[in-house]
Amino acid sequence: MTTTEQALVAALVLLNLPSFIGFAADKWRAGRGAWRIPEATLIGLGWLGPLGAWLGVYGLRHKTRKGGFLLRLALATLVSPAAWAAAWLAHAHAGR
Repeated sequence: MTTTEQALVAALVLLNLPSFIGFAADKWRAGRGAWRIPEATLIGLGWLGPLGAWLGVYGLRHKTRKGGFLLRLALATLVSPAAWAAAWLAHAHAGR
């Protein structure tokens, strides 16, 4: 694996791990009747780390019955790659 590939894998893990942990923490808190993580925060985590969010939803079976939440999460995770690509392109062309 090249250095660039290693950096890409590390970046994907660093972006998606907090998202998955957020969903896991909310699932754990829901089972104990504890204070919950706001849905807006979970959506934000999904924007930053879409793969981690969807692994949290379907891997942990968390919030799978909440259609409105899933729709908002889907929209956030669809916009996320485009936003990251636009930021990368802006940065790449800034020095020209």
